Amino acid sequence: MKVRMEKLTFLIYHKVYDSFLDQIRELGVIHIAEKQRGEPDAQLQQAFQKRSHYKAMLQKMDALAEKQHDETIYKDKQADALVIEYEAIQQHIQELQTQIPSINKEIDQMEVWGEFDWARLQQLEKAGWLIRFYLCAEKDFQEEWGDDAVIVRREGGHVHFVTVTHQPLDLGLEPLRLPSMSLSGLQEKLAEVRQTLEETLAELKRFCQTYYNTLARASAQLQSDIDLMSVRLSGESVADGAVVLLEGWVPEDKVAPVKQLLDSQELYYEMRPARKEDNPPVQLRNNAFARMYEVLTKMYGMPSYADFDPTPILAPFFSLFFAFCMGDAGYGLILIALGFFLKKKLGKDMAGMMNLVITLGIFTTVFGAILGTFFGISLINSGLPEELKQFIIAGNVELFGSTYDKQMVLALGIGVVHISIAMTVKAINSTVFYGFKESLSAWGWWLLIVGSVVIGTLSFLSFIPAEVSKWAFIIVGGVAAIGIYLLNNLHRNVLVNVGAGLWDTYNMASGLLGDVLSYIRLFALGLAGGMLGQTFNNLALMLVEGQEGVALIFGWIGFGLIILLGHTLNIAMSCLSAFVHPLRLTFVEYFKNAGYDGKGVEYKPFKK
Repeated sequence: MKVRMEKLTFLIYHKVYDSFLDQIRELGVIHIAEKQRGEPDAQLQQAFQKRSHYKAMLQKMDALAEKQHDETIYKDKQADALVIEYEAIQQHIQELQTQIPSINKEIDQMEVWGEFDWARLQQLEKAGWLIRFYLCAEKDFQEEWGDDAVIVRREGGHVHFVTVTHQPLDLGLEPLRLPSMSLSGLQEKLAEVRQTLEETLAELKRFCQTYYNTLARASAQLQSDIDLMSVRLSGESVADGAVVLLEGWVPEDKVAPVKQLLDSQELYYEMRPARKEDNPPVQLRNNAFARMYEVLTKMYGMPSYADFDPTPILAPFFSLFFAFCMGDAGYGLILIALGFFLKKKLGKDMAGMMNLVITLGIFTTVFGAILGTFFGISLINSGLPEELKQFIIAGNVELFGSTYDKQMVLALGIGVVHISIAMTVKAINSTVFYGFKESLSAWGWWLLIVGSVVIGTLSFLSFIPAEVSKWAFIIVGGVAAIGIYLLNNLHRNVLVNVGAGLWDTYNMASGLLGDVLSYIRLFALGLAGGMLGQTFNNLALMLVEGQEGVALIFGWIGFGLIILLGHTLNIAMSCLSAFVHPLRLTFVEYFKNAGYDGKGVEYKPFKK
């Protein structure tokens, strides 16, 4: 559900405008209507750039710190100084990382020539000997050089050789420029650089762990300052700049402290209940169960103030869809255990998300048992008592002279109910927003679709005779046709309404059929996951069946590996599918038929 809002209009004397903003920010319950009346000044633009830099740096620090942060806030450390220190460490790391391939290249050059002392070579050169290092193709090496050239290595069609002469030789080759250090010296240098790099990386990790929360606090403070500057620009100067006009909203249950503050100020204000045409911000307030699913609603978009909150309906159906797609009671138990484990491991910040995982695990366990699958094992073929097996939905059912899978029929039935609820919500919401006269088309379609579903169900279950259902269909269809074809718009010509009604009929017939068939994915995904789990079980059993002695021991080892890895993979893939596809059924099929657009503004109070 949505919290009712009160609209506030302030007239503030320009000299006390800034101090007034500080006071309402301290109060922290008023959502200010940001109507920026001017280009961001240089200070605000600089703050935006700095905030982006802080956010990017915090993401990197969080990863480098491996999410292990020091709780201490170091108030003596300025954010800009932390940025400079962080970038200096990163630059040092980059320099060290650049040196390593360069040293490796020099080592590769020197490995051919082996270990020797450059100082001894320099002494020989002072004594009049010229020592040069050469590399040439083997076909270019001339044997007459043999008196002056010492071959060091022949490899890959090339010859490495050294010349030791008193006079320069004209071999037609350019002497090699070798590193000025010996091979052992280069190897020691490489080890030192790698050691320094390792120490610097450890230093960077400690820095990130120590100062992450300090920078995060500075980033939050900067965001608060940006909010203040943005709100300041939202004020409209009136009366030649003497007074500033500002608008905002406050939740109905938080009006008292706001009035107390405003009455103590020398200003004029007006407060009234918000109307739908004001497009006020929206604050969701649901029970503990539905609150876990608000993140999914916000993922699509907040409802407008005149719209309905889809979360209370989204919550049970998304859970049901998730459980249907997972389709395995054993996997549900794994999700429950994983949720409790991560809830203790990750702390309070992720508690809400882990509660959602646990809830989905409970739904999966219950519904998976109803579908009759436990870690890929079919419960209907197991040794369960017959009293329990009667609750399992499995096998086929005869409908209209044909045989269908019970679980597929169940998926389609859930889809019909889901879409019927969506059309009911749409009709009610249209009536609230536009009035009953302007919603006759919506109610006509609701009567035709939902009424036909109810009559057909009662007739199929033999609650009403066939003759009664026949006349019920005729009456429902006739009344619905009046709203759909004649009264869909009271301000248009009747013939235009008939044409519009026919077009709506085409769209509705083609769209509803596709929407209902989309729910088969629930059955298909649950079936695929169950079959894959059963396949892993069969593969594992093949390793131990008919084995004896040592082969049986290795067979049981293989059995354990296949069961563990196979079901882990299946759970991961099933969880991904069980999240994405129910989300699609909600965002596409349900929201479309419910007329939900999600274009509302979330309530965000102006606070520190």
